[in-house]
Amino acid sequence: MRHGKKYVEAAKAIERSKMYEAAEAMELVKKAAVAKFDETIECHIRTGCDGRHADQQVRGAVVLPNGTGRSIKVLVFAKGAKLDEAQAAGADYVGGDELIPKIQNDGWLDFDVVVATPDMMGVVGRLGKVLGPKGLMPNPKAGTVTMDVTKAVNDIKAGKVEYRLDKANIIHVPIGKASFSADKLKENFDALMAALVKARPATLKGQYMKSISVAPTMGPGVKINNARY
Repeated sequence: MRHGKKYVEAAKAIERSKMYEAAEAMELVKKAAVAKFDETIECHIRTGCDGRHADQQVRGAVVLPNGTGRSIKVLVFAKGAKLDEAQAAGADYVGGDELIPKIQNDGWLDFDVVVATPDMMGVVGRLGKVLGPKGLMPNPKAGTVTMDVTKAVNDIKAGKVEYRLDKANIIHVPIGKASFSADKLKENFDALMAALVKARPATLKGQYMKSISVAPTMGPGVKINNARY
């Protein structure tokens, strides 16, 4: 794959074979973000898990102390008093059955996270083929199937991010923007790593985190010393 001049120049400051400590890695990844927009800084963790086994799945969510730098649109499926509660909490969209055709037939997907009360999962389940592939299906492990819609909405708006294994057993999570200070990026990184360490499957034998790196949207990655994890 060929890279542009800016990418090549940014990559010169990073030793490809070196494992950096987290604080230095955050300084470097900021310098590697040379696009004209405020790039997202994403953390990529290659694990030793085998996601084909249910007992080696890693999935959950963590609230990043400094947020993600993005404005997140939240859709809440609820009914009765929970609809009013979701609106009061700051949900961008709330509703029930009436939203199904809008999403299924009209292709409406103007939201980033979906929250549902447990009694609405029968309704939301009908959207599995649409929401599932986009990673938008509510899930109890991620805290998005809950009766406490106020907490769910507040956490998401405050910078809650979900983590899960992809098909290659890698976890990809945004930890902020290139405009964040290195200290704020490191605080978010530390919060994510603490959550992942707690989420280690009990049945996993051998190394849990095989490699960790951070990278801006359009720039080169920086490897982080994974010995402590």
